[in-house]
Amino acid sequence: MYEDGIACLWMRGGTSKGAYFLAEDLPREPRERDALLLAIMGSPDPRQIDGIGCADPLTSKVAVLSASSREDTDVDYLFLQVFVDQALVSDAQGCGNILAGVGPAAIERGLVKVSGEVTSVRIHMVNSGEVAVARVETPNGRVNYQGKAEIAGVPGSHAAIPLLFVNTAGSMCGALLPTGNEVDVIDGVEATLIDNGMPCVIMRAADFGLSGSETREALEADESLKARIEAIRLKAGPMMNLGDVVAASVPKMTLVSEPRAGGSIGTRSFIPYRVHASVGVLAAVTVATATRLGGSPAHALANLPVDGRYRIEHPTGEMEVFLDLAADGSVKGAGTIRTARKLFDGRVFANMLAS
Repeated sequence: MYEDGIACLWMRGGTSKGAYFLAEDLPREPRERDALLLAIMGSPDPRQIDGIGCADPLTSKVAVLSASSREDTDVDYLFLQVFVDQALVSDAQGCGNILAGVGPAAIERGLVKVSGEVTSVRIHMVNSGEVAVARVETPNGRVNYQGKAEIAGVPGSHAAIPLLFVNTAGSMCGALLPTGNEVDVIDGVEATLIDNGMPCVIMRAADFGLSGSETREALEADESLKARIEAIRLKAGPMMNLGDVVAASVPKMTLVSEPRAGGSIGTRSFIPYRVHASVGVLAAVTVATATRLGGSPAHALANLPVDGRYRIEHPTGEMEVFLDLAADGSVKGAGTIRTARKLFDGRVFANMLAS
């Protein structure tokens, strides 16, 4: 059925890379679709040598786009995480970095019409049911990828893609604080269990004997640390209304520390078995939100900005997010600046016999 290949747009979105497909070009049945995507990426294999995945969770991602099922949005976006060394495809979370490419991809694929020098694309994030608005530069009737915006973790500069998120609190857990507490204690470690667009467990790096400035490679090599964090994650999942998370990629386990480069707070994010090379967009929004909770481990460590613009430090730099605050201090909305780039547009072939 797929001998002639499948239409695929391969894009960098934020600090991730992924394959963008139209839903109509993939099998409707989830198990058949997932088997195809595993074959396309070359999973399970730590090198993904027989597929287009690049042997890293950040480059083994899929966006499935279709005409919107809602009147208040323009396009439906389903995010799928294709695991590298497991035969597993998960829709348990969204992805704010791959989201950065959804507006351009929707325009490239004709799902959204250009509406001037800048085209606003209202995106229904199917994984969480929430809505994001992306502003895409479209001079001369086509997507522009060139510009002067720089984001940490991506070399060079590109066209800015502002993203605005609304009503993200409790996107997957049903409430901003699913336990009702600003801090819970799991295995003797104080943690904030929070979901403002991404379920996260926020813990002090110091409580694990860490400074928070360790490299990604050093943390990934510490097997005892990873085992301890995973044990906490498995207990946090049910507490956050996520159920059994053994095979899930949420919640994200985030270690926070004092900022070291003039930012708002330092982070190291486990996703969940590898350490993120930077930090996820919605995870950054959630961390920023946690800094505003007086009982959270993040609060005392943070430099709180007066203008709502947070610089979230991570292994390769920092990500700026802003929180739209109500008069009572609650978070009404959040946003960030990302970039994206079209890498290739063509057809991808899968070895279904290997799967």
